[in-house]
Amino acid sequence: MDTGTGNLYLAFAEREARGNSAIYQELAERVAGDTELLGLLGELPVPKRQPNLLFGAVRHLGGPVAEGWPTFRDWAATRWAEVSATMLERRTQTNEAGRCATLLPLLASLPQPLALIEVGASAGLCLYPDRYRYRYRYVSEGESGAAVEEFGADGSPVTLECAVSGPVPMVDFLRERLPEVVWRAGIDLNPLDVRAEEDMRWLESLVWPEQTHRLERLRGAVQVARTEPPLLTRGDLNATVRELVAQAPAGATPVVFHSAVLAYLPPEAREEFAATMRELPGHWISNEAIAVLPTVAERLPAQAPARSGLFALALDEQPVAYTGPHGQSLDWFTGV
Repeated sequence: MDTGTGNLYLAFAEREARGNSAIYQELAERVAGDTELLGLLGELPVPKRQPNLLFGAVRHLGGPVAEGWPTFRDWAATRWAEVSATMLERRTQTNEAGRCATLLPLLASLPQPLALIEVGASAGLCLYPDRYRYRYRYVSEGESGAAVEEFGADGSPVTLECAVSGPVPMVDFLRERLPEVVWRAGIDLNPLDVRAEEDMRWLESLVWPEQTHRLERLRGAVQVARTEPPLLTRGDLNATVRELVAQAPAGATPVVFHSAVLAYLPPEAREEFAATMRELPGHWISNEAIAVLPTVAERLPAQAPARSGLFALALDEQPVAYTGPHGQSLDWFTGV
């Protein structure tokens, strides 16, 4: 049995799916103990064995994920040639617009206007923070209630909800106006076109089955992006980010940002990217799992919240908050 891949699926079940998707938790746990499926997965390159990629491929092909383990297992094993071909062709490109809710205070704090450059952009749905509405629910320890504040683009089909704690800056600014974005660009190894139905169907396949609110949000964000599709460049992030920063319009602040991207790179490639970002003009916003960037991790507060799977949000390698991986929470640090 491939214990490495089995452990990968067990870790996914416990750290990511638990509390978020009972369906994926069960499937991941059962895959981890299935000798035949682990053997089939073991024939794929290591980066292609990811649970999200397997489950997304089955859904993309019209296979069952909500009907229980026996049905899923039989279907995946019988149709493995199609499943594995889709996994080899596609990537986990979850394009969660909800993360804009956690990026927004940092974007608002920078010199305006902004030229946004997203690394690992997928279809570029996080390049539109000025086109969404926001509903922040402010929570304080020991308080039974929570204040709610809503602001943002009038008439937007997308409202992003986020539970907020701590002294989040720029609230007064955001009540009046959102950050001014004058240029939007992105880098991806396989950029997705918001105008291509097959690409958007793949994005929908990556939304976890119980999370219908995320599916509705995705469809609304696609609607927004289709009115002004972003400039997306196919390429390696280390080779391409310099080119895009150089194209930013004069008078705009270049802002390179990324969420849940660098974890897919080997450590040496992450360090190369960090070294590149230190040399470039403008600002760098990272929103990654806590241990992904060592220079960010070593500056974090000693005690992280009890919730698992949080990201660390940082500006130019200085951490400012813990965030929910899909933008559902923002815990701002005191004193930053």
